[in-house]
Amino acid sequence: MKTKNILFLSNGHGEDTHNCQIIKAFRKISPDTNISAMPIVGSGNSYKSLNIPIINLTANMPSGGFLYLNPLLLFKDLGQGLISLTWRQLQTVWKFAKNYDLIMATGDIVVAAIAYSTKVPYVVFLSADSSYYEGRINLGLILPKLLNNSRCLKVFSRDALTAEDLNRQGIKKAEFVGTPVMDNLTSTGKNLQLKPELFTIAILPGSRLPEAGRNLCLLLKLVKEIVKVMGVNVCQFRVATVPILMSELEAIGISEGWEYQRGKLTFLTEEYTIEVICYEDAFADILQHSNLVIGMAGTAIEQSVGLGKPVITIPGEGPSFTYRFAEAQTRLLGSSVQVIGKQAANSFILQEAAQKVKATLGDKEYLEACIQNGLERMGKPGASDKIADYLVKYLQEYK
Repeated sequence: MKTKNILFLSNGHGEDTHNCQIIKAFRKISPDTNISAMPIVGSGNSYKSLNIPIINLTANMPSGGFLYLNPLLLFKDLGQGLISLTWRQLQTVWKFAKNYDLIMATGDIVVAAIAYSTKVPYVVFLSADSSYYEGRINLGLILPKLLNNSRCLKVFSRDALTAEDLNRQGIKKAEFVGTPVMDNLTSTGKNLQLKPELFTIAILPGSRLPEAGRNLCLLLKLVKEIVKVMGVNVCQFRVATVPILMSELEAIGISEGWEYQRGKLTFLTEEYTIEVICYEDAFADILQHSNLVIGMAGTAIEQSVGLGKPVITIPGEGPSFTYRFAEAQTRLLGSSVQVIGKQAANSFILQEAAQKVKATLGDKEYLEACIQNGLERMGKPGASDKIADYLVKYLQEYK
C-alpha cells in the first residue's frame, strides 16, 4: 500500500499546540504516515519539538499573529516583510499540495482558505471562533463556502455551543469532541517543593519574549500585593515558564528587586521573605496542584479553566495580552476568568487583583462552579484521539 502523507496547517501558537496534540495521538495509531507541518505564524517550535518537518519559511512578526487586537501592528508586520512571506508560503503549499492526501487545518478562515486553495481534501478545527464571544458566529460570505465545500470533510469546533450554532447556520458537518490541548495535562510527579497546608497559586506569564518578561514583572508585583493582603505563609507561588524565559529570570529579578538563584526568585523585607519558584518542565504539575491561577496568557489560561481552576488576569502592554484580549477571553471562558482593570496594570489594579485573589480563595460556591464551567467551555480530555481517529480512518479508506 502506498504511504500516505498528511499536512498539518495552523496559524497561531495555540493552534500549533492543538495540532501537536493531534499529531501525538495520530502517530500512535498510524506511525507509517508521513507528517509535515506548515505554521503560518511564528517559527513552529512546537512542531520542531516533535521532529515534524516544516515545509514553509517561518518568521516571528511584531504582532505575534494578534493583528485583530491592534491593527497598527499590521504596519510593523508589513515592514518586516509580511506580504512577501505570505506569498512565499502560499507558493510553497501550492507546490507541495500534490504530495498530500489530506490537510488538517487548525485556526480560522485563513487556514480554511489556504486548505481550500490546494484542491486537497481537508479537515478544519475552527479553534479561533466561538459562539461564546457574541452569541452567534458571523460567518460572513466566504467561510460557509469553505466549510461546506465537498473537499472539507469535517469541521471540529472548540466548544459545544459553537457546534450547535454552526449546525443552525447550515454547517451540518460541525461537531464538538473536546479540545486537544486538554490532553497534555497529566501530572508527571514533578517535585514542586509544595507545603500541603498552603494555598498554591500558579503564575502563567506567557511564552513569547519580550512580552512574557514584562508580564512576569507585573505578576511579581502582584505576588507582593497578595502577600500584603493574605499574610505570610498562606500562599506559595509557582511559575510555569518556558526555557527562553527561564534564561531571563536573573535579569527580571534584578529589575524588580528580587534575588535569583537556581530557579528561585526571592524578595526580602525586614518583616518577611517571599519565594517564587520557577519551572520550565512542570506546566501540567503546577496547574494540577494549584488552587488558583494568576496569568497573562492565552492557551495556558484556557487549559487552567478546563481543569476547573479559578483565574485572575490583569492586562499588560501587549501585543497579545492587553485588556481587549483579556476581556474577550472572559467571554470565551466564562465565569472562571476574572479580569481586573481596563488598562495595563498599575498599583491600584494590582491591589484590587490581590483583594480578588483573597475573596476568590474563600468562595467555596464559586470554586465549585469553576469546575462545571471548565467542562462546559473546554470539554473532557480525549479530543486528540477522536480527531486523530477520524483522520486515520479517512486515509485508510482513501485510495
